[in-house]
Amino acid sequence: MTAHTEYAHLSDLDLLGKLIGVRGSRQLYRGSLQPLFSASLATGSPPEKCAVARELVKRWLGEHLKQGNALNSPSSVREYLRIHFAGREYESFVTLFLDAQNRLIATEELFRGTLTQTSVYPREVVKAALRHNAGAVVFSHNHPSGVAEPSHADETLTQALKQALALVDVRVLDHFIVAGAGVLSFAERGLL
Repeated sequence: MTAHTEYAHLSDLDLLGKLIGVRGSRQLYRGSLQPLFSASLATGSPPEKCAVARELVKRWLGEHLKQGNALNSPSSVREYLRIHFAGREYESFVTLFLDAQNRLIATEELFRGTLTQTSVYPREVVKAALRHNAGAVVFSHNHPSGVAEPSHADETLTQALKQALALVDVRVLDHFIVAGAGVLSFAERGLL
């Protein structure tokens, strides 16, 4: 029996028990795994192990994006961003820097804001893209409110960044808004 099939039949609670122990899993699990992988969990043995597991999954997805064209795997990009923003109680503007073949070079949080807004400066975004020698970028930010709809300011900012980066031959491939489990793509909405 392979490891994949050995664990596939187990419940979420049973799998979590194998990771952090039965007692810890019973204390933390409340019918959903999502809160367990939240960045806001307090430190301590079981929550720390959940944070470690979340970081491992994020790194695994990042490796996948580094190996091939990120545009060929939009679901991996979505999952990577969902895990990246999990549990954040403040807005954060993150950029995925891609090479000419759309492989991930680096992920960087460029700006951090408050519960409801983040100030983003196009000059700093251009500098970061040049520092990473990026051929393309994917923007992302979170909405701690839980609503993944773009504001007028989000749309205006995306267009301004797209124009600024075009001057240095860096393509803007997408802008994702992450709100809990919901992820909205500007490209899919025709907003790019």
